[in-house]
Amino acid sequence: MDLYSNLKEGEKGAWLSIWTYLLLSIVKLIVGFIGTSEALKADGLNNTTDIIASIAILVGLKISQKPPDEDHQYGHMRAETVASLIAAFIMGFVGLQILINATKSLLSPEKVTPSLLTAVVAILSALIMYFVYRYNLKLSKRIGSEAVRAAAYDNRSDALVSIGTAIGIGGAVIGFPIIDGITAFLIGVLVIFTAWNIFYPSVHALTDGFDEEEVKTLSTLALRVDGVIELKEFKGRTHGNMMLVDLTVTVNPMLNVIESHRITEEIERKLGARQPHSVILVHIEPEGLEKLS
Repeated sequence: MDLYSNLKEGEKGAWLSIWTYLLLSIVKLIVGFIGTSEALKADGLNNTTDIIASIAILVGLKISQKPPDEDHQYGHMRAETVASLIAAFIMGFVGLQILINATKSLLSPEKVTPSLLTAVVAILSALIMYFVYRYNLKLSKRIGSEAVRAAAYDNRSDALVSIGTAIGIGGAVIGFPIIDGITAFLIGVLVIFTAWNIFYPSVHALTDGFDEEEVKTLSTLALRVDGVIELKEFKGRTHGNMMLVDLTVTVNPMLNVIESHRITEEIERKLGARQPHSVILVHIEPEGLEKLS
């Protein structure tokens, strides 16, 4: 499966999240209102913001599939990373709102007893979101998509939020409403932590950061190619789920063009086997060029 087919495949995960969130948000808001559960209504509102995050990921995946043009010689694949960043911001905002509401609940606990139906809905919602999380996580690993991975982490956070909602409702039913606030606070921390785990790699990629361990691995592979004397320069960055690598190696100055070209092809082959979705540019220099100049 090629790079663009992977991105198209990733749309399935985004659509699954959108329709699941839409259905769950409607059910939670209706049942939360009927069953007098503020926790379930808050969970339903949380899912409405998740719809926006999933739509952002879907748009990012669609833009990423556009082929290169005059303004984007390397294509539009960074739109996928931007979509992950937007999802992280939305998750962080929701997590902050959960913390604020949980703090208010702890300071001024309400003594309203919700219906057990609201707890059942929260538990079923958690199970559904867990299966969506597993699907999107498996899909993200198969196609190498950061955006789908961000969607999967969002799904997992929502599953945990629903579990916390069920615990809080259960605590209120048996006469301990403070459990609702404590659980909600912990969930808010978890959502923010998940948002950070999506935010950091997205910013790292957008600022042309590159994994140092991957630099060492690819450098070693290049140096093992027969005819390479020295690796003078290595530059790498990610472009969506594609890797761009530029490196400079020195070779015997007595080699002809055909022999030098053979070395560049071998380097590209070895590094390409390690990173299939990559563009590798190799610059050849004669050994001792500084002395000659």
